Amino acid sequence: MSDKAELLLKPKRFYKAAAAAPVENGFAVQLDGRTPKSPARNPLVLPTQALAELIAAEWEAQVEFIDNSLMPASRLAFTAIDRVSETRAEVAGEVAAYAASDHLCYRAEHPTALVERQAREWGAMLDWAKAEHGLSFNHVAGVIHQPQPAATLASVEALALTLDDFTLTGTAFAAGLFGSAILALAVRAGRLTGQRALDLSRLDEIFQAEQWGQDAEARARAEALAVEATMIDRWFAALR
Repeated sequence: MSDKAELLLKPKRFYKAAAAAPVENGFAVQLDGRTPKSPARNPLVLPTQALAELIAAEWEAQVEFIDNSLMPASRLAFTAIDRVSETRAEVAGEVAAYAASDHLCYRAEHPTALVERQAREWGAMLDWAKAEHGLSFNHVAGVIHQPQPAATLASVEALALTLDDFTLTGTAFAAGLFGSAILALAVRAGRLTGQRALDLSRLDEIFQAEQWGQDAEARARAEALAVEATMIDRWFAALR
């Protein structure tokens, strides 16, 4: 599809200004004073002013056309409003599923420098999960699945269920982004920045790039992931 054809599929910007405003049940994003609706026709109302301002800034940044691909926080908010409020148990189960195959639990077997870096940096996060939340994880060298303690997975799911809809939505998104419930919980708590969590999730890729360099495709992918990591960091900060 040509660039021109893609633009024709995107709605034109129809408003002059986007801003956040207090409403009865939170803070709404408003476009020329009117609140946009989600795909399920729910108003775009957020629990904090900071989150509403973050999302309003995405709408304000649109130029001639509204490009949803450039609005990750808005998309996540719509998910929280339309889906997570109705499927909290399923979403908490998704977070627990990432804990069941957490990326930090699968270590390289060689080279020694990578093994030591993973043990040091990933091990510190497993120590944090145990100290902060009482979560004990098994780890293994290689990629063969290692079952995690049932009590740990139950605790992760229970913890996820204590979160409000927007924090739960962000936690599930972060777990998928990082391939790790541990890193998602750490960013949610402010223990790590989103970029630092992304770097930890890509530790083996970063190590290989240090040794052999990085091609353009890998660099572009890393940059795209960094945008999402920065967004989820700001999302959690706006909810605190």
